[in-house]
Amino acid sequence: MKLGFIGTGNMAGAIMGGIIKKGIIPAEEIIGSDIMETGRNHVKELYGIQVTADNKEVAEKADVLVLSVKPQFYAETIQEIRESVREDQMVITIAPGKTLAWLEEQFGKPVRIVRTMPNTPALVGEGMTAACPNQYVTEKDKAYALKLLGAFGKVEVVPEHMIDAVVAVSGSSPAYVFMLIEAMADGAVAEGMPRAQAYEFAAQAVYGSAKMVLETKKHPGELKDMVCSPAGTTIEAVRVLEQSGFRSAVIEAEKACAEVSRSL
Repeated sequence: MKLGFIGTGNMAGAIMGGIIKKGIIPAEEIIGSDIMETGRNHVKELYGIQVTADNKEVAEKADVLVLSVKPQFYAETIQEIRESVREDQMVITIAPGKTLAWLEEQFGKPVRIVRTMPNTPALVGEGMTAACPNQYVTEKDKAYALKLLGAFGKVEVVPEHMIDAVVAVSGSSPAYVFMLIEAMADGAVAEGMPRAQAYEFAAQAVYGSAKMVLETKKHPGELKDMVCSPAGTTIEAVRVLEQSGFRSAVIEAEKACAEVSRSL
């Protein structure tokens, strides 16, 4: 097996789905383990991969191993597979709070580890992933890891000290954006727009605005100013948002998010 997953939840499914869709690794060369039979059967039916209930089997067979269990299960999972993990394998982790130093200590031997932080838009091929390789990862390993991680969105290498900021700005932020879209739709409904149509307008506006930032490379403030005509509707809405502490609330939310990430 070229690729193995321990844990076959939503994020694992997003990763394997993107890799299969891009033709990087065929489904028959991917194996996943999960203690829940329904979970492993779901990915088997959805993607056509091989599945097992045995974590050690995955660790023994895979060249690249993705630890896609919840952070609270990392210690016991690594304890279970550590003797099966080889020095020529590469391990990709996706858990907040689990540092490279902690991971290396858990394995108790030199292991090629790439710590990552993806986000849920990976489910639709628009993820944003940060990657931090440890000292045992070669340039060839790193290039291959980035190829895999880029199969479901964008990926950038960042220094590990920035990971908690990554959790705040991209890992958790889809929740903030979904709340924004819901609030925008509520406002439209209050003005008489049908609910389904309100979600469509709000979501497309957010999607298009994000695309403008990425494609024009203009400062978000400059793009905001382009919409705000003197004494117009938009600047009045911006005034109310600022009066309500909109930007400060977002900043404080991200700082709280990063603090929890550091404490995990």
